[in-house]
Amino acid sequence: MISSEQIPNNVDLASNKRLQRALEHWQPRYLDWWREMGPQDFQDHHQVYLRTAISVDADGWAHFDFVKLPEYRWGIFLAEPVKDRVIGHGDLMGKPAWQEVPGEFRNQLRRLIVTQGDTEPASVEQQRKLGSKCPSLYDLRNLFQVNVEEGRHLWSMAYLLHSYFGRDGRDEAEDLLARTSGNADKPRILEAFNEPIDNWLDFFMFTMFTDRDGKSQLMSLSESALDPLARTTRFMLTEEAHHMFVGETGMSRIIERTCQLMKAAGGVAEDVRRQGGIDLPMIQRHLNFWFSRSLDLHGSEISSNAASYFSNGLKGRAREETFQDHTVVDTYYDMEVFEGGQLRRQEVLMRKAMNEVLRDWYVGDCQAGLDRWNKVLENYGLSDRLYLPDKKFGRGIGIYSEFHFTPQGESISAEQWERKRQEWLPSVEDKEYLLSIMVEPIFEPGVFANYIAPPRRGINRLPVNHEYVRTEA
Repeated sequence: MISSEQIPNNVDLASNKRLQRALEHWQPRYLDWWREMGPQDFQDHHQVYLRTAISVDADGWAHFDFVKLPEYRWGIFLAEPVKDRVIGHGDLMGKPAWQEVPGEFRNQLRRLIVTQGDTEPASVEQQRKLGSKCPSLYDLRNLFQVNVEEGRHLWSMAYLLHSYFGRDGRDEAEDLLARTSGNADKPRILEAFNEPIDNWLDFFMFTMFTDRDGKSQLMSLSESALDPLARTTRFMLTEEAHHMFVGETGMSRIIERTCQLMKAAGGVAEDVRRQGGIDLPMIQRHLNFWFSRSLDLHGSEISSNAASYFSNGLKGRAREETFQDHTVVDTYYDMEVFEGGQLRRQEVLMRKAMNEVLRDWYVGDCQAGLDRWNKVLENYGLSDRLYLPDKKFGRGIGIYSEFHFTPQGESISAEQWERKRQEWLPSVEDKEYLLSIMVEPIFEPGVFANYIAPPRRGINRLPVNHEYVRTEA
């Protein structure tokens, strides 16, 4: 029988025998998935200095200790309830939040939870081989922290499916472990989570941009009328912040090292690669790719599903409380569309534009992170700057997906796109070069690969040269 020691939780698992039996059935399947698809070669003979949530209070949600990865205690935590919480947006605004799933919204809510849940194991699968190329023990530990917390987020979604959706939910929870990132027969639901991540530049870009999409999606779900979903995602956001920290600071350190190599080469960008570093044009190409892929995760610009989610109270806007109008029945959103080969502005009913509202919030959040990267370039006295490509660039979903645009948003032909795409997106040669400078992992405490600068400080007030991952004799 599952105990609170095995699965730390604040949902009183011990008193719910049906749920307990369901999770007892699911847990060994999860562990089988983790051993098969989790971090390769680091399962049984390494102790990792990890943060484990053991409660939601200030003293318990961040407990640090060494642990073997398969023995990590994945828990189920919901943020503390808000007394007398009411629905904060849509047609049902002001009515009591739901503690159970209304039958008329069952399919929509299940779809939202499954789609979110599917992203959590997918990223673990994408990153499973990165440990053998790690640039330092500090970074290896951060990779594993991201991995185990994505696993815990999978537990959160599986808990909701088991608790509120009966047999259908149990089947969906099983399928979360059956699909695999990049699998030709049973791929993950969203395309960005089927992209291979076999080098650390891709990993840091993914955690910067794709995990930031995760933040915006979790923020919108935290406004849900279904209170258990809102409370679950609110707690998940506390851990998601670390994932974005890993991506943003990891890239900042790569950029800092690139600056150092450029200064050593007299400011010549091409010489960075000759010194074994990662040049700024290559960084920009990877930025273009992951930012555009992550924009797609927000869905189509004009969406009746988005309108339905908002009107029914299932999904709100990021920081819904900051808006004045929470029903937006007759409100319009100004957006750019592409029709007849021409770009023009169009007023769209805001409810149908909710994906674009969230996407615009996401772009602003990304730009703030990019400004911090460019500050590194500025501090080194370089005139080069990184930039976010236009929202129309490289899109695979939505109103721009059938057309081609430059990173500056100018419309071009398919022929022009084919001629120029390797200037704008990662090439085969880029990937081969990145793998060539990541052949040997760095396992010596305090030592860092040539292409990345050390961090300013270590983890949990420990020194940078601490042995964050230990190999057992």
